[in-house]
Amino acid sequence: MRILALITARSGSKRVPDKNIRKLGGKALVIWSIDVVENNKYICDILVSTDDKKIADICKKANASVPWLRPINLASDTANSADVALHALDWYESEKGPVDGLLLLQPTSPFRTKDTIQNGIDLFVKYQHKSVVGVSAVSKHPLWMLKIEKDNLVPFMHNHALNFRSQDLPEVYIPNGSFYLISPKELRMHRSFINPETKALVIESPEESLDIDTEWDFKIAEFLADNPCSLKKLN
Repeated sequence: MRILALITARSGSKRVPDKNIRKLGGKALVIWSIDVVENNKYICDILVSTDDKKIADICKKANASVPWLRPINLASDTANSADVALHALDWYESEKGPVDGLLLLQPTSPFRTKDTIQNGIDLFVKYQHKSVVGVSAVSKHPLWMLKIEKDNLVPFMHNHALNFRSQDLPEVYIPNGSFYLISPKELRMHRSFINPETKALVIESPEESLDIDTEWDFKIAEFLADNPCSLKKLN
């Protein structure tokens, strides 16, 4: 089985400037995603899609493949991740041959482990190369959420559960950004990583579920990276 690992690392982050090349635990943030899939027997290549030469140079030194810079129309903050993935996939298969799966790794999830990567691949194989997405249980249940209308608090959802105990509510999950694995056929058919047959890779570790989107998130990541004992499962 051949799986292409795709790391998407554009420039221009507004909330955390130069986020993808900012140092975390002594190495650029993007390098964490390269390191975690190195030496996995199912990964045929590690391809980085970026519009930034500085990011490209750093990734090349880490032995990732960066054959081109991403087109401008796919490098804005409104660009769809599926379109970015399809651009890379189409190029790779035309140049290097077909693959069985595309594994999207966002640099903003630096603490995913090699075991989690393998668990996700195992699910992908078990369910015949459909789609597997990393998810975490939400800490605040949507059935408890409120909105403000004319200065009054009202339930956000019509079928709310404001009077229910947390243990009486069904578990609800959200994609945590750490793992997206899909077959080329499914990605081209749905143009999305989530479809009616997507399987859940449930990630319970709060460290692995961390998605760096703000300076506060980066501070949490720095604390974790500077305290190796809290990340012992990464090695």
